[in-house]
Amino acid sequence: GVNKLYEEDLELQKKIFEFPTIQSTHSLVAKHVTKEKWDKLARHITATAGFTLAKAIACAVEFDNQHCGIYAGDWDSYKDFADVFDPLIQEYHGISADAKHTSDMDFSKITGNVNPKAPVHSTRIRVGRSIDGFGLSPGITKEQRLGVEKLFKAASAKFTEELSGNYYPLTGMDEAVRQQLVDDHFLFMSGDRNLQVAGMERDWPEGRGIFHNTDKTFLVWVNEEDQLRIISMERVEMFLE
Repeated sequence: GVNKLYEEDLELQKKIFEFPTIQSTHSLVAKHVTKEKWDKLARHITATAGFTLAKAIACAVEFDNQHCGIYAGDWDSYKDFADVFDPLIQEYHGISADAKHTSDMDFSKITGNVNPKAPVHSTRIRVGRSIDGFGLSPGITKEQRLGVEKLFKAASAKFTEELSGNYYPLTGMDEAVRQQLVDDHFLFMSGDRNLQVAGMERDWPEGRGIFHNTDKTFLVWVNEEDQLRIISMERVEMFLE
């Protein structure tokens, strides 16, 4: 009866919130996700994407080969699970608790090159960017993912001159287009177990796609590991402009 269902529900909740067995015993997750922190944070759900600590550390629990083993599901994760993320990030990057991020976009400070005897055929530079208010790839909801794609499609339609090109959604992609993207080495694929366990391949392939300009020197992957992965590439040894 009702009492039996209530008891089963309590037992299920107890199991869900039990301190997990972390298979990656030498990972940073194993070091920084203690039972004390787990008991404090396990029941919390983030506001933006409904993310949890269990989802964040899923790869460290599932696999035994993780070094870091944690993913943020949204911006909230860093704040709500700061007891875990802060010391873990500090150790991973070798920074202090009061460290501040700085940017220096002066390319003239880049010196040196790869081995001049190495056969370099092309060079690419890429950055990942996320849009405020949307979940990150491990936690983003289906509606948010489609929202990111919609925003990018509207923005890319306004690209002009050397940046102008076309957006190719993975959903319903024509076979000839798919093959050309494969031949150009532009297409990203599903099937990575790490990404699957981390939650990044949910609702595949909806809300994902690839943009490239006419010259195929400027690409954007939409909703792969990053919301936006922006790539500049040249078939030369070094970027001169």
